[in-house]
Amino acid sequence: MSAGREARLDQAKILIAGCGDLGIRLAHRLGALATADVYGLRRTPDTTLAMPSNFQWISGDLTQHGTLAELPHDITHIVFAAAPNARTPADYEAVYLHGLQHIIHASASPALKRIVFISSTAVYSDHGDQWVDETTPTAPTHFNGKTLCAAEQWLQEFGVDHHVETLSLRLSGIYGPGRNFLLDRLRLGQASAPLGEAHWANRIHVEDAAAAIVHLLTLNQPDSTYLVTDSTPLPMRTLYEALAKLTGGPCPPVGPAPAMVGSKRLSNKRLLATGFELRWPDSREGYAASLTQQDS
Repeated sequence: MSAGREARLDQAKILIAGCGDLGIRLAHRLGALATADVYGLRRTPDTTLAMPSNFQWISGDLTQHGTLAELPHDITHIVFAAAPNARTPADYEAVYLHGLQHIIHASASPALKRIVFISSTAVYSDHGDQWVDETTPTAPTHFNGKTLCAAEQWLQEFGVDHHVETLSLRLSGIYGPGRNFLLDRLRLGQASAPLGEAHWANRIHVEDAAAAIVHLLTLNQPDSTYLVTDSTPLPMRTLYEALAKLTGGPCPPVGPAPAMVGSKRLSNKRLLATGFELRWPDSREGYAASLTQQDS
């Protein structure tokens, strides 16, 4: 982070709503802030995990407002990092729109200062090989992007009406330890990719994603929207061939790009301008490190 640009979190009460893999990584980073209390909300807390001393699990279901009655008082910061159970319109709306509304209404108080919503680059339509940044108009064609846009809009309006800072962080494809589905498919020759530069892919290492969220949670005078992605968007063919070589798998056959994932060449200039530094600016190096960690 840039010197002098951090917002202090003394005596902060930070709620991570939807505390799965990404949320747990956030909690460990926030655990270093000894003057902050950190709470992780999920339906079934994993009490077997070693968590920081200033962290506390809370049991609750974002889609069921009645289960959120026991939240701590005077929450100052919310990070909404939930994910739906299934890739359906109903599940997306239940979590990203209604779940967001439920947790904010249940936590709203004069103490609430900032809400960070973990969104996705699905809010953008297909842009071929054109660069996409935070100023690019959102025009999603699929239900996932439409629901996320609706949630972002609702959040922004809530922030204006209640004088609360709101940030929507649009993450690209997350990869890293424990997220080996693509690597396994490439190893087995089960993943195809278009030829040439017909489709661009974007990635962010899960640890870089967690670090960026904490950075923006504590940044003074942030913008309302950030793309959280690495510095090296790649043609899908280039990425898949590199990853297949890493796994020892065959060269991926030619095939269509994944459904509901438009081609975008994402820019992270706004994020980097805040002073944030990526550990893995190129996903090919990040994937290689993840494989080494997995095998060790």
